[in-house]
Amino acid sequence: MRVPRVAVAGVKSGVGKTTIAAGIMAAFAGRGLRVQGFKVGPDYIDPTYHAAATGRVSRNLDPVLVSPEAVKESFLRAARTADLAVIEGVMGLFDGQVGSGHGSTAEVCRQLDTPVILVVDASSLGQSVAPLIWGYSRFDPRVRVAGVILNWVAGPRHASLLRQAVEGGTGIPVVGVVPREEAMSLPSRHLGLVPAVEREDLARATRRLGEIASRYLDLNRILDLARGAPDLEPPPASVFPLAPPRQRWPIAVARDAAFHFYYQDSLEYLEALGAELVPFSPLEDRCLPGGAAGVYLGGGFPEVFLESLSANRALQAELRRRAAEGMPIYAECGGLMYLCREVRDGEGRAWPLVGLLPADCYLERRLVSMGYRQATVLRRNLLFDAGRRVTGHEFHYSRLEVTTPDFPWAYEVEEGQSGSRVEGYARGNLLASYLHLNFLGCPEGAARFLEAARGYARGLPPAKPPG
Repeated sequence: MRVPRVAVAGVKSGVGKTTIAAGIMAAFAGRGLRVQGFKVGPDYIDPTYHAAATGRVSRNLDPVLVSPEAVKESFLRAARTADLAVIEGVMGLFDGQVGSGHGSTAEVCRQLDTPVILVVDASSLGQSVAPLIWGYSRFDPRVRVAGVILNWVAGPRHASLLRQAVEGGTGIPVVGVVPREEAMSLPSRHLGLVPAVEREDLARATRRLGEIASRYLDLNRILDLARGAPDLEPPPASVFPLAPPRQRWPIAVARDAAFHFYYQDSLEYLEALGAELVPFSPLEDRCLPGGAAGVYLGGGFPEVFLESLSANRALQAELRRRAAEGMPIYAECGGLMYLCREVRDGEGRAWPLVGLLPADCYLERRLVSMGYRQATVLRRNLLFDAGRRVTGHEFHYSRLEVTTPDFPWAYEVEEGQSGSRVEGYARGNLLASYLHLNFLGCPEGAARFLEAARGYARGLPPAKPPG
């Protein structure tokens, strides 16, 4: 399958990958091309800027959470209707799990045979940029560094020196030079960039990124590199079911400024199994969508909207009633916080919330947990059987304080040499956890969720709590 594609990678974090990648997407979309964005790794926020730039939902390519075959299938499913695919990397080009590089941008580029454009923070570099690029281009011969973008360049003389050093010393073309005064930037806070959904100036900011990319990047050269990528063979077997579902079951999905962390492939996999995904807002809606047979509460930033979430007592009451009836409810990270009895903010104020978990949630000023996690299911739950090992990702500034001695923990999470810890809540048809999962990596979990929704819709009794 022919897919023009290019990856935008960095020599390290903080070199401007997201803004440059989004600028490239916006510039080509402005030329009338159908541009499909991708993000390497588990990040939820960067893809929102890709979507704003292209008008198409961006996808995560994460070889830690899903298999190599699923990475390729995800890529081809999304890119088959595009004129150009742009993959934004994660951290530095070769950064992944310590000791293996698993999950790195380089790994995805090897799997998808994709040329790399390397972004360099050139603000404090001179001729030393040449050995830097030389090392990156030769570290792994299976990864082709096809172009360089120099970011935060001081002026014309600096640009000339850098260009001569890179092209003369490595033979790799410089396909863009962005001056310091035109540096593209996006606002940040504790979990990274401020999500696009919260930006009132989003259209103007995205247009600005496209204008800067058009002015300072050689878009024709970049397009030639993308079009020179070799054809890709589809994986031998599909993760997605080949036949359409015979019947659909409505699943209410929390989608608003507080809850919007979802992997697009997870949602589409649920749809492929028979889910009809119906959005609702815990911030504004006083009831669940009519006919809902299950609830999916994703992550997000509930801590930013505690006053509004706490004030919506009507929806909280309905969630408690539906849970008592056996409606399947699956919650990740921010969704787990929302289901607690209360959340205490950084000033110590308590905000009452749904109360389905016999636990309180405390916001911390420091990061509590971040990274990929291997976990073992402790008891049969909404998604998995006991003993199943799952891989997920955590990134949160909050912690749970349980209020009952027989708290039904969902997982035992490995902590490396420090042992393990228990995490999550599993009882009946309710599963809540800090772990973010990608259903392409655990498809039986999605199938179990839909099966529970079918049972609830048909009036079957809910699953009994273990023990």
